[in-house]
Amino acid sequence: MDDLQQLVQKLQNTRHLEKEEWAALIRGRTDMLAEYVFSLARKERHQHYGHDIYIRGLIEFTNYCKNDCYYCGIRKSNAGVMRYRLGEEQILSCCSAGYALGFRTFVLQGGEDGWFTDERMVRIVGAIKSRFPDCAVTLSIGERSKESYQALFQAGADRYLLRHETFNAAHYSLLHPSSLTAASRQKCLWTLKDIGYQVGAGFMVGAPGQTPEYLAEDLLFLEKLKPHMVGIGPFIPHHATPFAGEPAGTLEETLFLLGLIRLLLPKVLLPATTALGTIAPNGRELGILSGANVIMPNLSPANVRENYTLYDNKLCTGAEAAAGIQELKDRMCAIGYQIVTDRGDSRM
Repeated sequence: MDDLQQLVQKLQNTRHLEKEEWAALIRGRTDMLAEYVFSLARKERHQHYGHDIYIRGLIEFTNYCKNDCYYCGIRKSNAGVMRYRLGEEQILSCCSAGYALGFRTFVLQGGEDGWFTDERMVRIVGAIKSRFPDCAVTLSIGERSKESYQALFQAGADRYLLRHETFNAAHYSLLHPSSLTAASRQKCLWTLKDIGYQVGAGFMVGAPGQTPEYLAEDLLFLEKLKPHMVGIGPFIPHHATPFAGEPAGTLEETLFLLGLIRLLLPKVLLPATTALGTIAPNGRELGILSGANVIMPNLSPANVRENYTLYDNKLCTGAEAAAGIQELKDRMCAIGYQIVTDRGDSRM
């Protein structure tokens, strides 16, 4: 067994690597090493979650955003975006359609849109919980105050997704305007955890300026935070951003990191993201075979989906849309997995 395989063994045995060990593993990735990681990751995933795949109904309810992140297609200064907001009844209608299809978790995702005040969001969360009491509500609406997070939790929100994007402060400032900081982002995650949310963190793979050392810091942060969910996906450029000409992150590196995260946090919920399906036709299946166990099809109304373009060529039809659930079931069945009707809470 070579040195890198021994590092993978160490990771599985101790759930820890030092920063330089993580960096060496990431830098030394080969197809053979990746297959070794995937085989171990699948064992861990089967031990804790069997062959079940949890589905989340994604409702992208606003594409207004006050931020100007340099990689994001719905950034404030992109004047080419057709902006929209869904009202409470439209959101509830998405949930009704999803419930009938077997979804028991709804993910409300949007830009940081000041129109959706705490009062409005509390009312929406409360309405979903009262109409669908057996369902989990996940929010993904960015950085807010502790009081805001607390109010939304009391209204019934169960989970909160907030990708930390990159742990390294210098790298974070390369990707964001100076009004946003890595420290503020991380503080929000700790606050959410303290309040009692099931918390999701995550990062982009292959973001401009990223190094194996930066990824190592991300993995050390995940080890410390112990989130219930980790969402990672390849960086994909958007034509109307400062990073339009940057190369995309690769399928291979993203899958490798999915496998490593499963070994680091065996009970974590790990999505095979839309971005994976965007860069490869079978990206979702490969994500599941690398250790992922969650898929988030789109429940947003068809007429707004194409306006929630965080990056170019984002998938929003076929197996990507909630209405294509049968196709998704067939595709997962073909690789030996089954989609279940379940809230799919984390076992962390």
